[in-house]
Amino acid sequence: MITININPVVFSIGALEVRWYGIMVVLAVVAVIALAVLEARRVGLSEEHIYSVALWGIIGGILVSRLLHVIDKWDYYMANPRQIIGFAGLTVYGAVLGALIAVLIYCWAKKLSFWQIGDVAAPGAILGQAIGRIGCFINGCCYGLPTSLPWSVAYTNPATFCPLGESFQPTQIYHMLWNLVGFGILWSLRRKLKPQGSLFLFYLALYAAGDLSIRFVRVGEPFLFGLQQAQLIGIAILVITVPWLVIRMWRYRTKQLALASEKKVSRSRRNRGA
Repeated sequence: MITININPVVFSIGALEVRWYGIMVVLAVVAVIALAVLEARRVGLSEEHIYSVALWGIIGGILVSRLLHVIDKWDYYMANPRQIIGFAGLTVYGAVLGALIAVLIYCWAKKLSFWQIGDVAAPGAILGQAIGRIGCFINGCCYGLPTSLPWSVAYTNPATFCPLGESFQPTQIYHMLWNLVGFGILWSLRRKLKPQGSLFLFYLALYAAGDLSIRFVRVGEPFLFGLQQAQLIGIAILVITVPWLVIRMWRYRTKQLALASEKKVSRSRRNRGA
């Protein structure tokens, strides 16, 4: 068992608390933007669009993330309606969904390719999620089920969100490692996956598969069919993205083969004419 005695609160100014979680979220956003800018330069996309998309995505992500959290904790918020407006609870999938909606609106307004923006942002997005999980680990939130495994973790600092003195699955670390592996895969494939948008769809499927699996050993309230809300969202994402990705790649491959065949026939005709 590994004991964690880190104070999640870095410092306080009156009633304002600055937590390691908040610092990691800021670092995650910086990482997403920095890598997106690098990719935008590579594909010839204006950096200004990246900064604008980031702003829209942050606003949309916060709003929808909060909405899904309130729905997930509906009974509590119906009993405490004044707590609905706030930032005490956010969901990862809500942040992703909200950011997607906001970016779609921005791309439509600016007549940009959403698929291109998605491919540019995908590697940084999953790396940012890995960094954010470090904040979860220090914070003591998103912890796993009780276990006696030798790599289990127990929190002892009273400011943590995790129950004290018990040993739990370090699901925050599982999430972080999965996202880091995902980043390595996406980064290596960013020049290879075709057509445009394939990297983005693969990112969604990759993240959903890991999150769905890890939540089987993570504390959470059943939402439907004994599954957590996030697991149902993950299944929906996989059902949509995997066939969509396969079909788009198959069509692209078929089109490329047809074009290559046409060029071969054209060259053959020119050679006979000569």
